[in-house]
Amino acid sequence: MTTRRPAKERPLPPQIVAVIASLTDFRIATRMQKPPDLFELRLDHLCRIAGPLENKLSILRPPLIITARHPAEGGANNLSSEQRRDLLLRFLPRAKYVDIELRAVSSFRSLLDLARRKNVRRIISFHNLKSTPDSHSLRVKAGAAKSHGADIFKVATRTDTPPQLARLLDFITNKDVDLAISVMGIGKLGAISRVLLSRVGSVLVYASLRDSDIEGQMSLEKLRAFGIGRDARAL
Repeated sequence: MTTRRPAKERPLPPQIVAVIASLTDFRIATRMQKPPDLFELRLDHLCRIAGPLENKLSILRPPLIITARHPAEGGANNLSSEQRRDLLLRFLPRAKYVDIELRAVSSFRSLLDLARRKNVRRIISFHNLKSTPDSHSLRVKAGAAKSHGADIFKVATRTDTPPQLARLLDFITNKDVDLAISVMGIGKLGAISRVLLSRVGSVLVYASLRDSDIEGQMSLEKLRAFGIGRDARAL
């Protein structure tokens, strides 16, 4: 009697995350007939309207990711660690996920511990707007993220050339850590990277609500045209 080998599990369909980085984005988000799976609040961009925004968050139906990006990884308004921490703490009760950079984990340990106690999931992220490290370096960072309690490790790096995109593909297809991964490119090959990487296991795909200043970030409408997205549910 022959033993049938189990079929290789196919990756779960990714969730689309639409980024809210301005009051205009927020207004668009509240009027959507077909919202995305998740919204990300870029609190580093939204810090000047935090009060009015906080009072209106209940209008948004999908769950929220909150982040206040580190200035060295593309964060706006050159916020200090204390300012970023205060913003995240302020919005933590409304969040399903909080996103903190790997470089900032030590400074934000108490916030990550609080998130765990509040059942807010943790995205630990790495952004390199100038290049893409080799896949081994990315695997080391993924291991570090897992050791710090990440539920998802997010990577966004420069993909202007095929070798840079190949490094991201190698990383996600040969990851040696049991951890959900979200990977995307920025730059000339950013758009195709998001489609391609979503096919091989990237669990979150980030989109803009309108024309984006980030090269390679596709609009929600264009991503859906590629058949990307699913109903929001636990990863």
